Amino acid sequence: MSPQPDVSYSLEGRVALVSGGARGLGAAFVRGLHNQGATVLIGDLLEDEGRALAEELGDRARFVPLDVTSEPDWAAATEAATGLGGLHVLVNNAGIANAGRIEKYERPQWDSVIAVNLTGVYLGVRAAVAPMKAGGGGSIVNISSVQGMRGGAALHGYTASKWGVRGLTKSLAVELGPDRIRVNSVHPGFVETDMTVHLDAQRQIIPLGRTARPDDLVGAVVFLAGDASAYVTGTELVVDGGMIAGVPLR
Repeated sequence: MSPQPDVSYSLEGRVALVSGGARGLGAAFVRGLHNQGATVLIGDLLEDEGRALAEELGDRARFVPLDVTSEPDWAAATEAATGLGGLHVLVNNAGIANAGRIEKYERPQWDSVIAVNLTGVYLGVRAAVAPMKAGGGGSIVNISSVQGMRGGAALHGYTASKWGVRGLTKSLAVELGPDRIRVNSVHPGFVETDMTVHLDAQRQIIPLGRTARPDDLVGAVVFLAGDASAYVTGTELVVDGGMIAGVPLR
């Protein structure tokens, strides 16, 4: 009988950068990566909340100002990571949402959500690739959505951006695989955050019977960040309580 593989979720000795890391899903990812031993950079525009989280976590956490639409901000954030020992994990989490029926969905609404949700991912990966190559590889985790798997009325910019993240993940995985850089996407369902507080959770048909909390997504990101997923790239990991698994009947 062959020996059982030693599967480890430890991230000790690794440096991770999380965009939109000051609150909500991003803060949950920061805590999860930190709990597994990573040094974590919290990239966000929310300076007070980001610095408070870094202070709470202690020595292996740093706040870095990060507007994901800014190339200089990404350059500074990745430089900060290399100053701590390299860049081994990038979690592209920052995102916004807006809505409107197509006849009234104005160009600035479209441009703003595409800039943050899709162009921000593109810029983040561009900035991360050089230090990851220099370090012998890494893991990029792009946070998409179940809206990157299906359509949603009045969510045109958001849906397009999340499908774009899913597609970009595929092309990056193919290109960067030879450099030992893995790229995967995570697709949350309805998560209780500031972004969804105004939505009616009771309208969601979820086989597991409840909406998600940010902590429900942490395991997926920790798994994809480390060696437990060493042979996983170019895939989408749906974490939605089963909401898109069947045909809605309600």
